[in-house]
Amino acid sequence: MSTPILTMRDITKEFPGVRALSDVNLSVQRGEIHSICGENGAGKSTLMKVLSGVYPHGSYLGDIVFEGQEMEFKGIRDSEAAGIVIIHQELALIPELSIVENLFLGNEQGKAGVINWPVARQRALDLLARVGLDEDPNSQVKNIGIGKQQLVEIAKALAKDVKLLILDEPTAALNDTDSRHLLDLLLGLKAKGITSIMISHKLGEIEEVSDSITIIRDGRTIETLDVTMGEVNENRIIRGMVGRDLDHRFPPHEPSVGDLLLEIRDWSVGHPHDSSRLVVKNANLSIRRGEIVGLAGLMGAGRTELARSVFGESYGHKLGGELVKDGRTLRANTVQKAIDAGLAYVTEDRKSLGLNLLDTIKVSITAAGLRKIRRRGVVDEREEVLAAERYRKSMNIKTPSIEEGVAKLSGGNQQKVVLGKWMFTEPDVLILDEPTRGIDVGAKYEIYEIINRLADSGRGVLVISSELPELLGLCDRIYTLSAGVITADVPRAQADQEILMRYMTQRKAD
Repeated sequence: MSTPILTMRDITKEFPGVRALSDVNLSVQRGEIHSICGENGAGKSTLMKVLSGVYPHGSYLGDIVFEGQEMEFKGIRDSEAAGIVIIHQELALIPELSIVENLFLGNEQGKAGVINWPVARQRALDLLARVGLDEDPNSQVKNIGIGKQQLVEIAKALAKDVKLLILDEPTAALNDTDSRHLLDLLLGLKAKGITSIMISHKLGEIEEVSDSITIIRDGRTIETLDVTMGEVNENRIIRGMVGRDLDHRFPPHEPSVGDLLLEIRDWSVGHPHDSSRLVVKNANLSIRRGEIVGLAGLMGAGRTELARSVFGESYGHKLGGELVKDGRTLRANTVQKAIDAGLAYVTEDRKSLGLNLLDTIKVSITAAGLRKIRRRGVVDEREEVLAAERYRKSMNIKTPSIEEGVAKLSGGNQQKVVLGKWMFTEPDVLILDEPTRGIDVGAKYEIYEIINRLADSGRGVLVISSELPELLGLCDRIYTLSAGVITADVPRAQADQEILMRYMTQRKAD
């Protein structure tokens, strides 16, 4: 075998109160796509931050050898100068700047402090062509979709003469079309000799494009699998990640469905900038106590728009419809009124809309239910601590302390904090929008168990998910939505992916 382009030996990284990495070893061959898998909190992103200089030399133990030379990166500029570029899950683009400005930020095209804009624009066009992006370089980044922004990040890396490209969850927020485009681009870069390291929880994608897979568990290297040998599949990867087979991806559950709890009747919503444009059209949906109801639809079908408009009319313009809970019409036209009425909504974007990343776990868990722990307008700190500890234990949030910042938690543990925040309000109905997006199979199983417990306690749960197997494995009934219209209500026993997709792509109910 040829000499690896990268070798990381015995990498150990500690934070106060926790050892994130312990003697991790990684070897990457030149020109391959090498994936790193592991549960949330396993240490994948930490390892890549060590490699890219985010955590500088001296803050960790171990050695990094790149292209035969031992490296001591003091920061990102050092690693980029060597040809290592990392693209984080949270893209490092400035929305208000143009594509060309973002491409060369810190790498300006010019001399003596003067930018040569014609040269920059032409080079930007060449880079965008390399990644298959047909956009005007002068377009503001905020005006292009997240999939195109990912391509801009890769073009930005190519502008730095990248030799090793690191991608942290590159397709987590992308639809199927954009994901396919990005994976094809990685394969194209591989054909041109560029080495890639990819972190992803989408095991099907990993299996498809990877040459090798290194599995990390609890901060330690477990094994490296050679995909080219043809004996690697999703179950094999899962066994390495969690230390056991997950023959059943969903916990066993016998539903106990009770009385009608919530009805959404003839619900219509206009676009926030154009109320004449309907994004939800005469939707009818019901949830019973103890029932887990799914909502399936393609990107743009109106799933999140429906959920947010129901939760305190926090999206668009309500044009008609009625919300009925326990037989009584609700007047829940603000978020606070929706909470007071017993509704809760776990947003699909936990980092931007579900959490304040500057807060601690303690503050985050109690944020939506401060009235419960407030005495004469002042938060009772003892009650706040007791509540946060209770949910830390019941939700199995992996953290040394409730005083830890939520920004330091893994994606799965952040999602548990969001769930704990809404459970603290003691809602009757929980709307969960993409509750397992961006988290690993082990954490998903724990989230599914929590959802089942919520239903078993007599609550009603509405689950919105882009993953049809998730809805089929979890829900008692599944509604399908197409272009803002509810097209079917399918019992679990009659549902499969083909049936759901047929209803998801039709314009009106049969």
